[in-house]
Amino acid sequence: MTADKPFILELETRADPALAPPVPDLLPDGRAMQAALRLGARRPRSALGRFAIWAFGALFSFILSVAAWDFVTGLLTANTLLGTIALTLVGLATLAAALLALREAATFARLAQLDGLRQRAAESATLPDARRVTADLAALYARRGDMAWSLSRLKERQGEVLDADALLRLAEGELMAPLDTAARAEVEAAARQVATVTALVPLALADVAMALFANLRMIRRIAEIYGGRAGTLGSMRLLRRVFGHLVATGAVALTDDLIGSVAGGGVLSKLSRRFGEGVVNGALTARVGIAAMEICRPLPFAALPRPSVTQTLSRALAGLLNRGDTGRDEDASKV
Repeated sequence: MTADKPFILELETRADPALAPPVPDLLPDGRAMQAALRLGARRPRSALGRFAIWAFGALFSFILSVAAWDFVTGLLTANTLLGTIALTLVGLATLAAALLALREAATFARLAQLDGLRQRAAESATLPDARRVTADLAALYARRGDMAWSLSRLKERQGEVLDADALLRLAEGELMAPLDTAARAEVEAAARQVATVTALVPLALADVAMALFANLRMIRRIAEIYGGRAGTLGSMRLLRRVFGHLVATGAVALTDDLIGSVAGGGVLSKLSRRFGEGVVNGALTARVGIAAMEICRPLPFAALPRPSVTQTLSRALAGLLNRGDTGRDEDASKV
């Protein structure tokens, strides 16, 4: 019996590892926020689509009203007590729907007021125009207790200013500074939340859903800070305006002040792809928040600097680390 011999295959050419192409070093692209931006910035429906939605909505409302009428009248005929209860419940539901509609209408009117103030401030060329804008701005925040000190300072100093641009800059410095601080805190919190969820949650669509939810809540709170008081439909409209503006202007591309944030994400991606994605998603969330500040702000950025994405994201991640350090210090003190 012969022993098995090894099978040797002679190759005419041998591959040289040095000639192999390098592995591409891809930066994380923030897929969750890119998907959220595409979902939030859908193109508006055509005239035919809007008409179809209105027609089906009107038909559904008519059918529901007739069914409710028949139900209540039938109960009143069969049983007076049950019919009265049904009539009361239908009346309360109708009242609630009317109140919700009025609240949404007031929301759209409030947002339109902010847009009008911002446009008038940008077009103010004379001192009387600037004074009217300042007076309307002061009336907008007159009932807010947290703005009382800023309003008093503006009232004391505006008589000394005799230039339109200087008056608007004074109003921006006195009234917008505390509101900008609060809005930046909301942006930092949302960016920190999106970055953390992206880095720690392995589910495929969880980061997209979290990005949409966090950005919608952030935009709603920013609108409330500046006086918008956005409702449900108003928040959705603001979300579409912000996302549509970012997509239309190409502001979601990796340019200008996002380069530093993405570079940090690229360094972290060497250690973990999820952490790199988290940094980029947080940077895109910060950019959405800054765009929301520009849209909801009743005055354009002039006297005060526009927040940058890199600084906002740095403070957001630093806040996360500081909170962890604080918790460890508290645990150590307890021991």
